[in-house]
Amino acid sequence: MKSFQSQVSDADLRILRIYRTVVECGGFSAAEIELNISRAAISIAISDLETRLGFRLCQRGRSGFSLTNEGSQVYEYTLQLLSSIEDFRTQINALHQHLQGELNIGITDNLVTLPHTRITHSLAGLKDKGPKVKVNIRMIPPTEVERGVLDGGLHIGIVPDLKVLSGLDYRPLYEEESKLYCSDQHPLFTLSDKDINKAKLKQYDAVLPAYAQTPEVKAQHQPLHTSATATDREGIAFLILTGRYIGFLPDHVADHWVRDGRMRAILPAECRYITQFSAITRKGARNNLVLETFLEELDKTT
Repeated sequence: MKSFQSQVSDADLRILRIYRTVVECGGFSAAEIELNISRAAISIAISDLETRLGFRLCQRGRSGFSLTNEGSQVYEYTLQLLSSIEDFRTQINALHQHLQGELNIGITDNLVTLPHTRITHSLAGLKDKGPKVKVNIRMIPPTEVERGVLDGGLHIGIVPDLKVLSGLDYRPLYEEESKLYCSDQHPLFTLSDKDINKAKLKQYDAVLPAYAQTPEVKAQHQPLHTSATATDREGIAFLILTGRYIGFLPDHVADHWVRDGRMRAILPAECRYITQFSAITRKGARNNLVLETFLEELDKTT
């Protein structure tokens, strides 16, 4: 008799499940319907299992189907093995249902108004699976988010893709469109776009973001007459609403002011850019079941 020394593979488990069904159905013919595979495929699977084990498991033929002594023992062992796998799955699922610990997440400002609320849905899913999980959100600039994830103070961060750092893994989340806006108190508000050109825009004060920008964003700001800066999008909105400045804002941030008639986009076909946002985690970080569950929920929202 051969010894079963090598690892049990997924293929072995599949064949063992076929064998269990054959035994419980009392033969190949009845198992054919249950397994939804042909009798020939079942016969090949059982023959492969017998070759793998080194002995005959059952008698089959005109005299009917019956197990050998070894076949009966293998059936019992198969039940134990498959039951253990199912127990393992159940226990892991139970862990997910009783998650405990913390999720420390850093988020760039003013993303809550995005129409695709992937972060919100993912946090809701995490809370459903782990009612005892404590979620800690820090609203900080992108560079601080990256630093927090790299040094382990944050489990995950949500940042614009301004640069790719080698120590981080990136999961694309959102594309955010920004346009150039003025308020209803600004001279440009009542002008039509045909009466405005980029040369005319230089006559008006503009606000420049005081944080890292992609070359595309820098190119959009280059022609403007910048006389103020802001460290975040909320600060830019404050200055635009004074009626003394024009500036770029994400459409989802400006939307409620636009609907209220307090802001408008200027030359929207020309003065616009796209920013990609990603979820970042540290490469090689120790497995964290809370974080893994949050990432699973995040993947579901795609």
